[in-house]
Amino acid sequence: MSPATDRHPKVRVLGQDLRVAVRPGTEPGPPLLLCNGIGASLDVLQPFVDAVDRRIEVVRFDVPGVGGSPAPPAPYSFPMLAALVRRMMAALGHDRYDVLGISWGGGLAQQIAVQQPRRCRRLVLAATGTGSLMVPARPSVLRKMVTPRRYRDPEFARENAAELYGGSLREDPELVGRLLNAPERLGSSRGYLYQLLAGAGWSSLPALPLIRQPTLILAGSDDPIIPLVNARIMAALLPRATLHVYDDGHLGLITRAADLGPLVSEFLLAD
Repeated sequence: MSPATDRHPKVRVLGQDLRVAVRPGTEPGPPLLLCNGIGASLDVLQPFVDAVDRRIEVVRFDVPGVGGSPAPPAPYSFPMLAALVRRMMAALGHDRYDVLGISWGGGLAQQIAVQQPRRCRRLVLAATGTGSLMVPARPSVLRKMVTPRRYRDPEFARENAAELYGGSLREDPELVGRLLNAPERLGSSRGYLYQLLAGAGWSSLPALPLIRQPTLILAGSDDPIIPLVNARIMAALLPRATLHVYDDGHLGLITRAADLGPLVSEFLLAD
């Protein structure tokens, strides 16, 4: 098997089946664990994975109830999911790793950094904020975020791409269909609800000064879901943070993967 070929193991931890994709790296070192946004399967981040330096192993997974991971019988919290992720990474043979989280997954990434300070080496936060204590999006954007319809209804996704995602999707709303609306990327409505519940009332804001890992913050200049001011607040409170603002919207990690993949790689490979 070529080092560039993804492996797709099924991992069972704490009674939960998880769909996982692993792109082996060409050199030893901590892998990069990717935590995706709400309702998004691991497939969505493929353009970014392709742009990450081949020396770095990349691990992706579908959270319970999304993509190929069945929904659990009951809701979960971010601390519970962080514990599940630790077991998953241990099952894959990793006791130390870097973590990148985008949007909702950025909340999980921050929880992992706090909860697993000896396992999480470096942290990348993309298009994300601090949870319930943050500068929110406009009410019209929030109303459309509480439903998985943007994943299930391509016409709805196209009509609202500009308002929801900003950036390059303002000029090319058709792109959202290619990025988000493939049938194999859908999860259950219950899974989406559980993700919403996991973030309800959760905030990383009081814990940010305790996150000692080197942190790269990636934020779009035109992100309707996570206004840019949130990234600036996080950069001010995180002790070892670097802020990079890119000229795009909420999905910039994908639409600008050719630029951001090498940037993240450089950050992870630095001595």
